[in-house]
Amino acid sequence: MPSSLVDGNSLLAVDVGAANTRAVLFDVVESEYRFIASGIAPSTAEAPFKDIGEGARQAIGNLQALLGRSLLDAHGNLITPGQPNGSGVDALVVTISAGATIRAVIVGLLKDVSLESARRLTESTYARIVETIGMNDLRKPEQQIDSIIRMRPDLLVITGGTDGGASRSIKKLLEPVGLASFLLPSEKRPAVLFAGNEKIGDEVRDMFGPLTASLHLSPNVRPSLETEDLEPAQRELAHMLISIRKHQLKGVELLDQWSGGHILPTAYATGRMVRFLAKVYGVKKGILAVDIGASAATISAGFKDKSTLNVYPQFGLGENLAGLLNYTSLEDIMRWSPLDISSGVLRDYLYQKSLYPAAIAATREDLAISQAVTRQALYLAMQSARRDFPRNIATIKQNLTPLFEPILAGGGALSDASRPGQGLLLLLDSLQPVGVTTVILDQNNLLPLLGAAASQNNILPVQVLESGAFLSVGTVVSPVVSAKYGTLILRGKLTYENGVESRVELKYGSLETLPLQNGEAGKLSIQCLHGADVGFGPGRGGTIPVSGGALGVVFDGRGRPLDLPADAVRRRELIKKWNWTIGGE
Repeated sequence: MPSSLVDGNSLLAVDVGAANTRAVLFDVVESEYRFIASGIAPSTAEAPFKDIGEGARQAIGNLQALLGRSLLDAHGNLITPGQPNGSGVDALVVTISAGATIRAVIVGLLKDVSLESARRLTESTYARIVETIGMNDLRKPEQQIDSIIRMRPDLLVITGGTDGGASRSIKKLLEPVGLASFLLPSEKRPAVLFAGNEKIGDEVRDMFGPLTASLHLSPNVRPSLETEDLEPAQRELAHMLISIRKHQLKGVELLDQWSGGHILPTAYATGRMVRFLAKVYGVKKGILAVDIGASAATISAGFKDKSTLNVYPQFGLGENLAGLLNYTSLEDIMRWSPLDISSGVLRDYLYQKSLYPAAIAATREDLAISQAVTRQALYLAMQSARRDFPRNIATIKQNLTPLFEPILAGGGALSDASRPGQGLLLLLDSLQPVGVTTVILDQNNLLPLLGAAASQNNILPVQVLESGAFLSVGTVVSPVVSAKYGTLILRGKLTYENGVESRVELKYGSLETLPLQNGEAGKLSIQCLHGADVGFGPGRGGTIPVSGGALGVVFDGRGRPLDLPADAVRRRELIKKWNWTIGGE
């Protein structure tokens, strides 16, 4: 191992969330990078501080109290680089998800081509699309101008045209957009990202350069009709978001200076880590990472030839929570609850939680509501994100999620789950994975921080991932099948390394477990009945290696898509039974 690793640099990572700010230290232990400790403090983006630097200092202060070493000097500034007496750190990276949702207008030519790329690009950050302008827009230019002025966007995302292709149509679309920007007060004019036909880049500069202090051009997201490349534009958009946050939030500039410019949106850092893992491990299935917190629900997936990143502020569990009812109903939320809770109590909870995002459940009823809301928010996010996954005919026809291995899950809502079983059941209900997969809980919310750290040190993320800093919940077997409740759909035999065997019979509508401790491995033989499919094909079985976890091997026989009973009493009893089976309650 190179000596530079033995004498490696310490790295402090700070994540500024909407509800909490975390400070995490990574350092070298026995010649390898390890997650050392974390400090947490309430975020201070809102009143009375309105300065995220205060929350960062508090989190770092709590971390240094745990470590027994100084990270801040007497004036509250970060000590960097590390000193011979052990104080300070050698480097800092920052991720941020705090801040109001970015209001975005997207502009493009064809609905299913450039506008679809613009939609995917905009959904890769903490933005909500408030207006769409395309070639098939039947409104008059003055109506488009009025709409843009009324929406007061923070961001314009412009796409359209293949490289070297026709440019007249896109230039015609830009005229009302440019005029609307001109008519807005200078301090309210949106930042502009142009990711279309590079042939008209100079004309875009001439039009928008005098109108905005933040004009960015990136390579075309659609260089040809058959090709989509969002990565360069996503990178540019990530930098634009930080610039917008500098104007919106006090303290961003300070953290940017401390980190030497190594500050990224949390979701973008997560997506970067997922792309890295997909390339390094080259798995046949996809890799899925989900994060559900106060600011947004984030779904990032990495496949062999494609990666996706979807950020949904409307499904965040913080100040936007009251708006969740614009996308779902109280009844759909309460279908996940094991308790009989009135719609009035649920509605009150949504408004109270939106006012106090950092509040934690104090009673059994509060916990049931919190878990039900989180399930529905993550379910809606997953349903929205699935349209961007590569899908074969079978998954499209059956409305199923693709195969993933592994699934990594984090965020404040999952970190607050008191038992691994609660977190796992929440994920099984909302994500509804299929086949055989490993579920890993990121209880310390390290994944985005590792994504940000990769730019400073590309060895650190790999070593931390392999060090046991993440909690393996276990292997989950989820057959795709439809049958009557109580019908036997699968037989499983788990052979341990010492030769001992455990068996299970899985009936439709039930959950079962087989013990397999963390660090242990075994071979799982599966026999599928009634056309059940776990990835080998309908009705086909096989033998696969499996790894252990906190809950061992979990068999989910509730079918895909998950169909909850319509009868409320029966449904609540089933949910209680499922919770009991995997240790949720």
